Parts: sequence; C-alpha cells; structure tokens
Amino acid sequence: MWTVKCLLAVAILVALAACVTPHLPYPVTRKEPVVDFYHGVPVEDPYRWLEDDHAPETKAWVEAQNRVTFDYLARLPEREPLRARLTELWNYERYSPPVRRGNLYFFSKNDGLQNQSVLYVTDSLDGPARALLDPNQWSPDGTVALTGATATEDGRLLAYGQSVAGSDWQEWRVRDVQTGRDLPDHVRWVKFSGASWRKDGSGFFYSRFDEPDEKTRLTGVNYFQKLYFHRLGTPQSEDRLVYHRPDQKEWGFYGQVTEDDRYLIITVTRGTDPKNCVFYLDLQDPAARVVELLPQFEADFTFIDNDGPIFWFRTDLEAPRGRVIAIDIRQPDRRHWREIIPQSDDTLRNVQVIGERFVAEYLHHASSRIRLFHLDGRPDRELSLPGLGTVSALNGRRSDTEFFFHFTSFTVPGRVYRYDLPSGELSVWRQPRLAFNPDDYETHQVFYTSRDGTRVPMFITHRRGLVRNGRNPTLLYGYGGFNISLTPGFSVANLVWMEQGGVYAVPNLRGGGEYGEAWHQAGMKQNKQNVFDDFLAAAEWLIAQRYTSPRHLAIAGGSNGGLLVGACMTQRPDRFAVALPAVGVMDMLRFHKFTIGWAWTSEYGCADNPEAFRYLYAYSPLHNLRPGTRYPATLITTADHDDRVVPAHSFKFAARLQECQVRGGPPVLIRIETRAGHGAGKPTAKQIEEAADRLAFALHHTR
Repeated sequence: MWTVKCLLAVAILVALAACVTPHLPYPVTRKEPVVDFYHGVPVEDPYRWLEDDHAPETKAWVEAQNRVTFDYLARLPEREPLRARLTELWNYERYSPPVRRGNLYFFSKNDGLQNQSVLYVTDSLDGPARALLDPNQWSPDGTVALTGATATEDGRLLAYGQSVAGSDWQEWRVRDVQTGRDLPDHVRWVKFSGASWRKDGSGFFYSRFDEPDEKTRLTGVNYFQKLYFHRLGTPQSEDRLVYHRPDQKEWGFYGQVTEDDRYLIITVTRGTDPKNCVFYLDLQDPAARVVELLPQFEADFTFIDNDGPIFWFRTDLEAPRGRVIAIDIRQPDRRHWREIIPQSDDTLRNVQVIGERFVAEYLHHASSRIRLFHLDGRPDRELSLPGLGTVSALNGRRSDTEFFFHFTSFTVPGRVYRYDLPSGELSVWRQPRLAFNPDDYETHQVFYTSRDGTRVPMFITHRRGLVRNGRNPTLLYGYGGFNISLTPGFSVANLVWMEQGGVYAVPNLRGGGEYGEAWHQAGMKQNKQNVFDDFLAAAEWLIAQRYTSPRHLAIAGGSNGGLLVGACMTQRPDRFAVALPAVGVMDMLRFHKFTIGWAWTSEYGCADNPEAFRYLYAYSPLHNLRPGTRYPATLITTADHDDRVVPAHSFKFAARLQECQVRGGPPVLIRIETRAGHGAGKPTAKQIEEAADRLAFALHHTR
C-alpha cells in the first residue's frame, strides 16, 4: 500500500522529470586527434575538420544539426504566437534621413515587411518620390542587399554596392538617376569600402583586395588592400592604382574626396585598432605624390572638413573623450596645431561641418547630445532631443542650410528629424507608427559597481508597473569591445519580449566607446576579463534588486558579444537559465587565421605571442568548456555565408558544448542560417524567423 510519503515522493519525481529536457538526439560529431602546441602547452582541437565549410562531411553535419534544432523550435508552444506578433509589429514604415545632392534628395524606405529597403529619389521633401533602387527585385528570397550608395555632386549618377547572401564582398555599379538604368561600369572584390566621387562625376575612389581563390572566398585571409580610382566608362582592369603598401599587408585604405574637390584624404588603418594614419593627395596637381601628413599610429584622427589648406580633425590624442583640432598642411609640425573644440566631460563621437557650423554629436552616459559650434570653436547652441536616445545617420554638408538625423530609443521607433539652421527649428520629417503604445513602457538608467569597483551604467526597459519579485524573464544584452558604444535603440523583438512581461537590460561594458578611449582600453587585450566581470556584475545587480533570478535570466550578444556570452556562460554557468551567443568569436587561439580575423589582434592580442596566449587561453569559450557541467539552455546562431566571424567558431563550440553538457541537462542547439552572413543585409523574413526562434527558446526556458 502506498503511503502518503511515497505518493509525495513520486509526485516530486514526476515534477522534476517534467522540468528536465529529454535527451535530444544530437548528431554524432566525429573527433580527430589534433593537438597544437602553443609555447609548450598542448591544446587539443578535435573538431578542426569543421573549419572546412566546403567539405561534404561538414555540410552533412550542418544539415543534421539544423534538423534537430528546427524540429525542437517548431515544437515550442510559444513560437507561433510570437512569430505572428513579430510579423504584425514589424509591418511599419521605416525611413532613413535624406541626403541632398544637387537639387535631389535620396533616402531609403521600407514599407514594413519588404525584405530589403528601397532607395528613393525626390526633388522635394514634401513631394512624391520615385524608386531608384529596389533590391527586392535582385533575388527571389531577398538575400542580395544594397550595401552602400553615393551620388555625384549634382545628383546625376549614383554608385551603389551589392552583397550576396550576407557576404562582406561587394560589387559596385553605377546608375543614371534620371533614366534609372545602369551604366556598363562594374567593380568587384570590394570589401570594407565605400565610393567617393570626384566633383565632376568623372569617377570615384574605392578600395579592394585581389581576387580570391573561389574555394577559400569566404574563409581565406584578407591582406594587402589597395586604393583605386575608377574612371567612368572604363573597365575595372584599367582602374588606376592610387596607393598601396606591399610592405604592409595589414594596412587598409579609405579614400575621401574633400567637399571642395581639392584633396583626396587617405585614412590608413591597421586592423580594428582605432589608431590610424592620415595621408593626402593634391588632386589639382597631376604630378603630386601622396603626402604622409600623420604617419604614426598614435591616436584616432578622423577627418572632418577643410578650409583650403587647413584640415580639421576629430582626435583622441591627449584627449581620450575627443576634441577638434586644426592642422595647416603648409606647417604640419605639431607645434603649429590648434585646438578648436576642447575635450569635455562627454564623449565626442561625431563631428561634421554643416552650414558653416561644427555639428557635434556627444555621448552623455551613453545617450546622444547634439551641440553646434562656430568654426572658431565658440559654442553656438544645443539641440533639445526627446529624452534618452541615440542620434545616427546625421546628414548634411557645408553648403547646406539644413541637416537630417535619425533618433531612436528603447521604446520609440526611429524618427527622422530635420533641423533648419537659419531658424533653429527642429521638426519631425518622418515618424513611424506601430500597433503599440510606447507610454506603456519605461526606460531608466542605473549605475552599478563591477568587481574591481568600477562604476558601470546600465539601461533597463520594461512595462510600467513591473513588480520586482525575482521571477521576471530578463534578457541581458552586451557587447563590450572595439570601441563600439551600445546606446538606446528600438527593436521589435525586444518590444515583443517586454510584451510577454520580460525585462530588457543593456549594460555599457568596458571595451566600448561610451566614455572614450580609456574606457575602450580598459576592456581590451590583457584587460578583457574586465568586460566579463562587468557583465557578470550586471547580472548580480539585477538578481540582487529582484528584477530576476538565475532561473529566469537569459544572456545574449552577437559577434564580440557572442564571445562575451560564451565566456560568461563558461565562467558562471550557474548564473543563467539561457545563453544566446550569435555569430560569436569562440576560438580565441585561431580567429586570426580566417578572413579579416587577423585585424582583431589589435583588440584581443594573438596566441602566437606567449603573453597573449596565456590570457586568451584563460577565457576562450571553446577551450573552457568542462565535461559534466550543467550549462544553460543554449541556442547558438550563425550563418553559412558569414565571412567575418566564420561559422567554424560556432560549429566547434556547439560540438564541444553538446559533448560537455551534463546528461539530461538543458538543450544545446545550433541554428545555422543559409544564404546569410554576419547580419548586415539580412532579409526581413529571415530576421523575423530568427527572432521568433530566439524569443521562443528564451521564454520557454526562463518562465
């Protein structure tokens, strides 16, 4: 006869069994006895074979993993309602700020569910516009994207770039704006470059790499970028090589024609290091040679504009939060430099000369401010912006009397503003409308203390009236690297998460640019652990303040943020219910061996160096997974055409994590998108499907 105690025990066992995910039929991943020696330390790499994305065995592994993943996701009860709501909310008009050239304005617009935004042109801001480029007609599935567009000074011609399936490789063409027809011009093997026209429209400057081997096109290392001039109406084979450095394989070049058409400014980069050089070429002198104006990689120098031979730069030299200086190229010695706008308490992120004013965008605790200055540096005025938010795509030229910009926040979709300089009037040019009430949500900024005592800001957004009971599903999102700032921004996926009662939190981790170069350097190379400590401290703060608890906490991040998630889930697997690493850098010992990965050594260091190997190996997500550990429910996302962070990072991490996850533990899945890349240009339909999968997975395992 069953006793009450026995019945209770059975009930408890049944309840526990219901909470445990059944063992999933993960594909068997073959292991090889591959061992590398780093400075005398043996390091196993049994899934090395997954680095070959062309191999039939790798393709079969991808298909097998996707079958398991998509079958699991399809059975989540949350998925279909979330997908429907995402589709409903995503269906709203989105505009870019207009760019004026000649008497024409160019802007992009998405009607709502179009896979790609359409580029329009009009001669009046209030008049009808016509479609000039519609990328939705370039491929049936919307996977050919517009990567850039630059019009000539008179607006007669448009150079534009295309990318296929999310690849960083671009092809550039030229369209006649009046007729809407393409000219014969066709430029290939462009990567990490735009186009800069001569004022007369005779041609444009661009940067490219040599044609790659087809087999390694998406994985081969990219070195020796070259700066060219393409003359309109001629084949690419006749393009003039303007500048290259066969002695410096890691140098990259960006050519920019000054607004007065007098100079070509050549910004010289070395990987992702913000420190750069600046050279220039006098375009009015046919015999001129490139002049190395700033030949040392000692600071960031961003060219703003020029007044004849006076060049203005935004720089962090002796000013980690940024200032504006003037250099007379006739007297380029440093003792002749003049400071125009001194460093302030806020971080100077962007400066342009518009209507004979410096228009400067600052970050005040990771939220945007716009201030205007006279050309001699005297303060003019500050714009009144609508609360905590982010300014982007600030468009205008020195000859203009107006400028446009995009402003967004966590609860307000992007609005396009127009500012009239003579009158000082700020008006909304385009404002999207969605089927939700932004007043139902609130954002506040808090400051918490990291492990070493550093004060770190964090944005928290949720429904008004949220009860802090420790049981709210919470999504903690971070990046922390490459001098990139995480500022307020609107996302349909985040809104849907909050509609479900979720909390969305974004800490401004060290490694970013929110507080200038010093903040960046505090989270790079040997200081990278600070970034993970900041993120873990944010999680602890949210738990301590009863927003959530480990059972209800999910973490997410992409690219360098994917590395962040991978490092934190391996260092503190008990702190999170869900991990969502997207296109992450997971193998910190071999990242530099693929495509543009070598460029990140300025941020991370390189395992070829003994000291760097020591700290990279200490946190590398792939190498810090331990068998028999209970890791969070994990959905890894990547794409087959990601030629920036190659998918092998995610492949190997998924295989190892499936091997190490404790039996009966939460699911470990990898979602591998096809005909997609690192993220840019991803069709709307694919974005919605991926968002539905990620949200359903996160909600299912945090409720």
